[in-house]
Amino acid sequence: MQRLLANPRAEVFNAEDAGTVMRFLTAYLAVSGQPAQLVGTARMYQRPIGVLVEALRQLGAEIEYAGQEGYPPLQLRGWHPRLAAAEPDEPAELTIRGDISSQYISALLMIGPVLPAGLRLWLTGKVGSRPYIRMTQSLMQHFGATCRDLGTVLEVRPGAYQPANYTVESDWSAASYWYAMVALAPAGSTIILPGLREHSWQGDQAIVGIMDQLGVATEFFPDGVQLTQQAVSAPFEQDFSDCPDLAQTVAVVAAALGVPVAMTGLESLRIKETDRILALQTELAKFGAGLVEEGEERFVVQPGEFEVSGQIIETYHDHRMAMAFAPLAVRGPLTVLAPEVVRKSYPRFWKELERAGFTTANQ
Repeated sequence: MQRLLANPRAEVFNAEDAGTVMRFLTAYLAVSGQPAQLVGTARMYQRPIGVLVEALRQLGAEIEYAGQEGYPPLQLRGWHPRLAAAEPDEPAELTIRGDISSQYISALLMIGPVLPAGLRLWLTGKVGSRPYIRMTQSLMQHFGATCRDLGTVLEVRPGAYQPANYTVESDWSAASYWYAMVALAPAGSTIILPGLREHSWQGDQAIVGIMDQLGVATEFFPDGVQLTQQAVSAPFEQDFSDCPDLAQTVAVVAAALGVPVAMTGLESLRIKETDRILALQTELAKFGAGLVEEGEERFVVQPGEFEVSGQIIETYHDHRMAMAFAPLAVRGPLTVLAPEVVRKSYPRFWKELERAGFTTANQ
């Protein structure tokens, strides 16, 4: 994102394999009105974007599919804002499903202030990843936007963003892998993670409560947290609707610890960097464990005779597959294929493992 925004007048923008970049830049480039092509990796061309494109077209964007209908790559040809409202002074109105990627919703919200009369977004059905929507609105407000969350209706008033100071907090999604290491490490293990906030906008702070049940206690300090290993609780059920990026980490830890965790709210995992449910099932089987579907969209981790003994982990072009399975190295040697996938969200992951005492080697 930083690289692409550094050259905002480019003719071609390559989002590579970053879904957030693809969705946010689609909206950003649409309202900029400049002709541009938005491309990515082969996997990106399998990830749907039609819902966002159709919404932007209703607002006045000229967007064409350069390949398969409903999927990237995209050709943006201009912006001709039209009033999608009943009254001239009323915000443009769109209806969008709430159970799709929250990135579509955030992308639309962020361009709301530059629309002639703002935006009114109606959400239908079950709304997933709600914390990401709240995070978007909170940051927009921090930078001068006016927006309201009325449950199934999100409103953004017109007006320019304003410069403001803001310190970016550490990433709770990245912290989840260190929680996994403490959970799997020898008894009494502890670690300090700086920069994490007790009062956070990030939905993945849910890892605190989830890992409390999987044997990791969290103590907050002004400048971060201390994680300490504790006893593991009984089997439990967890809804990942608001924190789907934690699902892989939790499944791996639960399997390794022998805790049968029931997991729901995984609907979005099939359209991530890979089909994460299928990938988890395939890789956990290498350790004698499973992720079994019991009922509609309800999966249960079924532990087996779990042993880490040199297994080779496929990562499927997915950064979170690499980092979810890497903590198993606490229990024994393993090989992670295509380790460079972590550059998408945690480029120094392997270096920080080495700082923590792990031995890594490229093959």
